[in-house]
Amino acid sequence: MRSTTLADRAIRWYEATARDLPWRQAGTSAWGVLVSEIMLQQTPVARVVPVWRSWSRRWPTPALLAAEPSGEAIRAWGRLGYPRRALRLHECAAALVDRHGGEVPSELAPLLALPGVGAYTARAVATFAFSQRHPVVDTNVRRLVARVVGGRAHGGPATTAVDLASVLSLLPPAPERAARASVAFMELGALVCTARDPACDECPLRSLCRWRRAGRPAEIGSPARRPQTYAGTDRQVRGLLLAFVRDSDGPVPRASLDAGWLDAEQRRRALAGLLADGLVVQTAPDQYGLP
Repeated sequence: MRSTTLADRAIRWYEATARDLPWRQAGTSAWGVLVSEIMLQQTPVARVVPVWRSWSRRWPTPALLAAEPSGEAIRAWGRLGYPRRALRLHECAAALVDRHGGEVPSELAPLLALPGVGAYTARAVATFAFSQRHPVVDTNVRRLVARVVGGRAHGGPATTAVDLASVLSLLPPAPERAARASVAFMELGALVCTARDPACDECPLRSLCRWRRAGRPAEIGSPARRPQTYAGTDRQVRGLLLAFVRDSDGPVPRASLDAGWLDAEQRRRALAGLLADGLVVQTAPDQYGLP
């Protein structure tokens, strides 16, 4: 299998059928790309789009976000989930102002030094914002490459050095073309080569796919993935308490928080966690607000 053939097919498919997502549009800043990558972590695209648009209108540059209290980032995050990401984005904006003159750096090392930016996010920003040649490997890409190249039903649970090397070998040598291939692989994994019911007949890589040629065998010994529970968990209680504070125009009395959930011990744990994470601050005895 020639990697250029695989990448070329993926790119042609992407250019004809890709979703029109706002952070992919021409003229999107590197800051806009970075914000999208943080928001997309563990969150469906459909939920991210309206929040990203709102953030982009309000804070089109890191300096504008850094100039506001971190509580405003939490408030604007709304119900997107995992609100600590809002705090990390605020810290990232401040770091960009302090270290880089309010601009997002293009190289991996300074990107990795930013708050909330890990190895995947750094490679994604360098690739999608600056058209560089890096392996951008998420769950969808791991699964796509495992099937097409490895003949396996699934990728591993986490990205390994082998995964990075395998994807890098599939990228065209020209950086801009490699960046196009990276987003095409990601889109194929998200829309066509899905975990359940992959649309193999619609896949531009179907004639090259070793998994399909082998009859799409199931992964031997692969444990069934259990759906995550949410109702009744401490995470749900945290979300409820944070919503009370976020949606209030001023400090929220403890009595109002107590009324939001009957289990007193679970409320105590949830509130303590919010305080420890810096998502909520105590503004007065038995009064709570955003930072």
